Amino acid sequence: MAGPQDIAERLRALRAALRDSGLHAYVALSSDPHLSEYLPERWQGRQWLSGFDGSAGTLVVTDGFAGLWTDSRYWEQADNALANTGIATMRAGAPDVPGPAQWLAGQLPQGARVNIDGDVLSLQAQRQWHDALSKSGIELVHDRDALDGIWASRPAPPSRPVFEHLPPHACRTRSENLAALRAAMREHGAGWHLLSSLDDIAWLFNLRGGDVSYNPVFLSYALIGHAEARLYLAPEKISASLRRALAADGIRVEPYEAIAGALAGLAEDQVLLVDPARTTVGLLRAAERAGKVEALNPTQLLKSRKNAAEIDNVRAAMEQDGAALCEFFAWFEAAQGAERITELTIDEKITAARGRRRGFVSPSFGTIAAYAANGAMPHYHATEDAHAVIEGDGLLLIDSGGQYLNGTTDITRVVPVGRVSAEQKRDYTAVLKGMIALSQAVFPEGLAAPLLDAIARAPIWRSGAEYGHGTGHGVGYFMNVHEGPQSIAYRATVTPHSAMLPGMITSNEPGLYRPGKWGIRIENLVLATPACTTEFGSFLRFETLTLCPIDTRCVDAGMLSADERDWLNRYHEHVRHRLEPLVDGPAREWLLLRTQAI
Repeated sequence: MAGPQDIAERLRALRAALRDSGLHAYVALSSDPHLSEYLPERWQGRQWLSGFDGSAGTLVVTDGFAGLWTDSRYWEQADNALANTGIATMRAGAPDVPGPAQWLAGQLPQGARVNIDGDVLSLQAQRQWHDALSKSGIELVHDRDALDGIWASRPAPPSRPVFEHLPPHACRTRSENLAALRAAMREHGAGWHLLSSLDDIAWLFNLRGGDVSYNPVFLSYALIGHAEARLYLAPEKISASLRRALAADGIRVEPYEAIAGALAGLAEDQVLLVDPARTTVGLLRAAERAGKVEALNPTQLLKSRKNAAEIDNVRAAMEQDGAALCEFFAWFEAAQGAERITELTIDEKITAARGRRRGFVSPSFGTIAAYAANGAMPHYHATEDAHAVIEGDGLLLIDSGGQYLNGTTDITRVVPVGRVSAEQKRDYTAVLKGMIALSQAVFPEGLAAPLLDAIARAPIWRSGAEYGHGTGHGVGYFMNVHEGPQSIAYRATVTPHSAMLPGMITSNEPGLYRPGKWGIRIENLVLATPACTTEFGSFLRFETLTLCPIDTRCVDAGMLSADERDWLNRYHEHVRHRLEPLVDGPAREWLLLRTQAI
């Protein structure tokens, strides 16, 4: 792990490289050529330069300044990681902190040149950066990466095998997926469609891989025409038998690096459909001749709406996941006071419990086990060098999930250790009331998902509190745990693709965080499903998919209405009914104890 001296030396080398190239600032994004959320090591330049390993952040380096912009989930973590490095924590979202582009526009002189690697910069973001900088006469340079000359030990791209996602877990054929995509291409008047987002490609071809931590995807590009489909990836990643299976479905496998030549070969009269938010400006330089139409990747909406077979499979995965959690929590409660338990132990034990369940492949993200004050950092991550021992009195927040062949899970629970204070119970119950409110919501089909956010926040707002993250994100099907296009977050931009539609699986995870004290978040996954149709239109409701008790020891029952109490008791009755056949011994005893009615 790089220390402050290593970081200082890297920044000196970068500044020298900037001066040699006539550049005045460098911007390191949290991005790769496929605009992924979780990055292979080769593209973790921001972490290499700064030492900050949070999943979101933008590093800006000028000759006399270095600052890392990150949102409220990571402020405390960034302060700790950046101490003594000469890099300032820039609290993105705070009212007195301009965005990185705006900061550069206000600090650099006219004629300055700012470098961002175009190979990891989306077309949409490039336009935003250009607009912000050009107003101050500043040039955005995105045809090079100043980091290339100083990162001598840069890791190679990952090259793990690709495998086929097969029935009964795969519930749509490649031919069906391609037909649906081509129908959307015709609607846009496009003869070709470029895909560089890995989850879209994996979904389209019913393939999975292991190139990106937690997401079962693989480095690749796809170019889809009406008569042919091409998949670009490293040849060694795919077996001869799988290559033949793809060929039988009209899919030609090409080398990963051949995508640029294919794009350059498109003629001026050939229209290429691209998603400006999910395609890099560097890649599109190769397609200069082709005509272009811009729209959301059709696959993003197609895969967000799970079909009936997929939903049934997800319900079964939730049962396995819930049974694993029963086993874990039974161990945890019995082990308190008898074993030394740390935040790292939590991750080990919960992953091991899932590993014993049918269909489990891997965690769906890095487990967040945050005790006491650590819970106040929404995306806290324990390390060997910095972690808490679970002892004394406090609240333990556990946010975890699993990738199963038949679904993806994501759940957060908060459990007490020792005594629970009245203030902790009030905060916990306010969050629970918000989660229940959204769980019970009925709303018009097609409502912009960000508008649902206020339903969950209202009980928390009434207590005079707020939280900085969104309330809900889409979830994939044995795919990325964070998936669009829907997002329950009032700060999100409402677009034509923000609609909540039947078949979408979304998290429901309000929270409340008191720095230096505790953090509370309660999360279930919910399915948008038809509620009713009246003369006013069609309405949706949420079916709760997650199966795990909500710890009632932290609840101030006097704060719950009769309706909220009834929801909680019915939920626990449902959890007990679904999970009891799958557990025995201490896990069953724990399940029965923690699902008792209040």
